[in-house]
Amino acid sequence: MADPEVTILIPAVNEELTVGDFVAWCHEGLQDAGVVGEILIVDSSTDATAEIALAGGARVLRTPKRGLGRAYIDAIPFVRGRYVIMGDADCTYDFRRLGLFVEAMRDGSEFAMGSRWRGSIEPGAMPRLHQYFGTPVTTWALNVLYGSKFTDIHCGMRGITREALLRMGLVSQSWEYASEMVLKSVRMQLRTTEVPVTFLKDRDGRLSHHKRSGWFSPFAAAWINLRAMFIHGAEFFLFKPGIAFLALGLLFTLPLSFGPITVGQVTFSLYTMLIGVALAVVGLQSIYFGCLAHIFLDYSGLRRERWQRLFKYTRTVLASAALFVVGLALVVTLVVVYVQNSYALPDPQAMVNHLAITGLLLMIVAFSTFCFTLLLHATQVRYGARDDRS
Repeated sequence: MADPEVTILIPAVNEELTVGDFVAWCHEGLQDAGVVGEILIVDSSTDATAEIALAGGARVLRTPKRGLGRAYIDAIPFVRGRYVIMGDADCTYDFRRLGLFVEAMRDGSEFAMGSRWRGSIEPGAMPRLHQYFGTPVTTWALNVLYGSKFTDIHCGMRGITREALLRMGLVSQSWEYASEMVLKSVRMQLRTTEVPVTFLKDRDGRLSHHKRSGWFSPFAAAWINLRAMFIHGAEFFLFKPGIAFLALGLLFTLPLSFGPITVGQVTFSLYTMLIGVALAVVGLQSIYFGCLAHIFLDYSGLRRERWQRLFKYTRTVLASAALFVVGLALVVTLVVVYVQNSYALPDPQAMVNHLAITGLLLMIVAFSTFCFTLLLHATQVRYGARDDRS
C-alpha cells in the first residue's frame, strides 16, 4: 500500500504453523474495518515464517533475535501507518476484530489498550496461575502505583498512534516493553481507552514462547515487568513515604530541643532525638530523590519547572547556608561546654546536649538541601552530540 492508514506491527519467531492464517486474519480485519493498511512482520525466525508471510501479502523486516522489545524498536523506522496495532502472530489474538482499535484511535484515543477481561478468554488459553493470580495482581499493582484504571496490562494486542509511539522513545529490549509502553502512556497523559479482545488458546502442535524457554520463563517475565513498574514509578516509594518519615523524625526531635519531655511514666530524651534524626534524614533524602524521580520520569518538563521555582538557586543556597550556620553554632556550643568542663560531657539531661542534636539535624538538612539544589538545576544542563567517529 502506498499510503497505509494502519500498520499492523508483529514480531515473530518461528511461527510457520500460524503466520499464514494470521496474515489472512489481518487482511480480513482491515477489510471489515474499511481501512487501508499494511502488515509488517518483524522476523527473527529460522523456519519458513518469512516466506509464508510474504506469500500472504505482508511486509517482512528481517532482524537478529535480540528480544521482543528490541524487535519493536528495530521496526519503528519502517512503520508508515498513522495508527499502529501490535500483537502476536500465533493466532491467539483475533485480529479479525482489529476494527475496534481503529475506531478507538479515529475517535481520538492515542493509546488503545486491549483487555481480555473486557472481552473473552477461551478455556485453556491462559494458565490458571496467569489468569487468576499473575495478571490481576500485577495489573492491580500498576494501578496503585500510577493511579491508572487498566484491567489487563499484559494484553499483547494494543494500538497506538505513530506520533505517540515515536514520542515514547521505547528502550526496553525484552518482555518489559509491554509494561514500559503502558507506564509511559500514563506518564505522557495519552488519551487512552480499553478495547475488548478475544483471546484464543494455542493451536495443537504449537508451543508458546514461555514453554519454549522453560518453566521459569513466566516468572522471569513477571519479575522484569515488575522491575519496569518500580523503576518508572520510583517516586511512589520515595516521595510520600519520605514526607511521613520526615514528619515523624521532626516530631521526635524538635519538641525535645530544650530538654526531656515526660508523658505519664515515659520520658523522651536524647535517644528519642537520635531516632528522630535518623528518621528525618531518611525522610528528607527520600523526598529529594522522589523530586528527582519526578523530573527524570516527566515527559512534559513541567515538574522540573515547578521544582526549580520552589527551590530557586540563590534563595535556597543562602537559606541552606544560614541554616547550616545556626546548626553549627548549636554544635559548637556543646564543644565549648565540653572543653570548659575539663573535657567531660555535661549531664545527659542538660539542654545543651539536646540543642546540639537539633543543631546536627539542621546541618544535615542544610547540606542535603544544598546538594539537592545543585542536582536539581544540573538537570537542565545540555551538551552537544557526542562524536563517535573516533
